[in-house]
Amino acid sequence: MFSTIRLRGFAIACVALGALALAGVRAGEVPSIYTHDGQLVKPAAYREWVNIGTGLGMAYGPAREKAGAHPPFTNVYVSPASYRGFLERGVWPEQTVFVLEIRRSVPVNAAGVGNGHYQGDLVAIEAEVKDSARFEKGWGFFNLPQDRESGAQIPTTASCYACHATNAAVENTFVQFYPVLRDVAKQHRTFKDVATTF
Repeated sequence: MFSTIRLRGFAIACVALGALALAGVRAGEVPSIYTHDGQLVKPAAYREWVNIGTGLGMAYGPAREKAGAHPPFTNVYVSPASYRGFLERGVWPEQTVFVLEIRRSVPVNAAGVGNGHYQGDLVAIEAEVKDSARFEKGWGFFNLPQDRESGAQIPTTASCYACHATNAAVENTFVQFYPVLRDVAKQHRTFKDVATTF
């Protein structure tokens, strides 16, 4: 009887993985989900996702102030499935989740290094989600506290919404700052010419 139960469990797992494959999602890449009260669940393995770019001094608002006197680093991660979708079509699939890590920059005071900086302590984690069924304009922003497993949506009156809507090169995202994605978007003719400084 025990072996029958194990076989049945194995069969169910195979069916579940098969369903994910049919949906174009690989195991371990299931998009983040929301809690019952609409918070975004922090993707546990986002540091294993594709890092589409790192900026220096590009954070704004409270996170930038918290980072201190030196310009903060911003690391942007996106799930492998969404990254592949962008490479194929030049637009982001529904349920795409970006995770933004903001870290302090630390000057290097070593001989021969000059005025270099390295990434220091984590200051904040934020997310951007494409979900046309949930958000009026298709995209939502979330704060993801370091000590919690989920985070609340940033109010739509926050400056990030207007800034992205006005200045983003592809949909609601700053693809102009990520060379590989910028070239892909131009090939697919989804790139909108926008200012790189604002």
